[in-house]
Amino acid sequence: MCNDTDETRRKVVKLTGAVGVGAVLAGPMNVFASESLGNVQSRGYAAFDESGKLKPWKFERRPVGDNDVLIDIKFASICHSDIHQEKGHWGKQKYPQVPGHEIVGVVAAVGKNVSKFKVGDRAGVGCMVGNHNHHHDTDEEQYNPDTIFTYGYPDDRSPTGISQGGYANNIVVEENFVMHIPDSISFEEAAPLMCAGITTYSPLMRANLQPGTKVGIAGIGGLGHMAIKIAVSKGAEVYAFTTSPAKVKDILAFGAKEAIVVDDLSKLAPYNGKMDYMLSTIPYDFNVAAYAAVVKPYGTFTQVGMPIKSEVTVNALYLAFARVNFNASLIGGIKETQEMVNYCAEHKVLPKIQKIKAAQINDAWESVVNKEARYRYVIDAATF
Repeated sequence: MCNDTDETRRKVVKLTGAVGVGAVLAGPMNVFASESLGNVQSRGYAAFDESGKLKPWKFERRPVGDNDVLIDIKFASICHSDIHQEKGHWGKQKYPQVPGHEIVGVVAAVGKNVSKFKVGDRAGVGCMVGNHNHHHDTDEEQYNPDTIFTYGYPDDRSPTGISQGGYANNIVVEENFVMHIPDSISFEEAAPLMCAGITTYSPLMRANLQPGTKVGIAGIGGLGHMAIKIAVSKGAEVYAFTTSPAKVKDILAFGAKEAIVVDDLSKLAPYNGKMDYMLSTIPYDFNVAAYAAVVKPYGTFTQVGMPIKSEVTVNALYLAFARVNFNASLIGGIKETQEMVNYCAEHKVLPKIQKIKAAQINDAWESVVNKEARYRYVIDAATF
């Protein structure tokens, strides 16, 4: 015979998977989530307007649903996209808004239908956290119009009306949008892989790199330095184009054959028509045709950096003379992201990071804008 108390106890055991993980949240019982105490209590740093200045904020996330995973965040890293979005560079935003889509931590609770994760698993979250219709019928979720992106995206399940990101102590994510993090890499090194890693890995893999392929990488920041490392790991001959002379030594240490300081567009001329492929991570408006000209005719130029207003200048005449195939790429799907994480762990293709505390976020943002980051700031979530 079963009474209500027994049934509740079974639900709690299924949802949590373990005893003693309640310390994850504000109170020791909040981990029991949707079937007991409702909304998840969270704390983090949020933007409240377009000033780009973040402040501490306590807020609520939705309860852990049947197909959800609650993650106790250990580290979240800073992407230039965080800055663009919170400053309204890509359009008007709803505030308060917690940024952050490079997230790693430990599973603290699971819904009753979850089968891929259990409490205690190492987990990562990137730019997507769910689907409005709870469907998962594609390996390229980033192009599904029903996909919910990690922060600032309309989400009627969220108590705030929008998704809230990873500059926080926890996050609730649909199971199918979570990656497993191998034990062989640290949490802090894994965090930047969730966006910087997959954003560069995906187009580089589609370029079918072979040993000796000449690859140009433009813009050597958080994304660019990962692009160098990934391309080098595939045997490519990498030429890095940067506007920061102070980065040359690092660029060569990452494995690039050459580091070209583009303090004037004329510095590109000696490389015109030399590259088989070029990947641009430049997050500002720039002269695309001048950079595309370094690619051989019928080669490919891929843009992954997203500037203010998401616009870049393209001179059609100059681009026509180069006869380069021009495209842009948006992160990667969950299956490919897991593939990337496993590849980077196996081949030790890991980011160069600087660990910071939450109180240092605003200063770190300034450093990113001023091209001073070396190369990914990673926030210790214990300091939120």
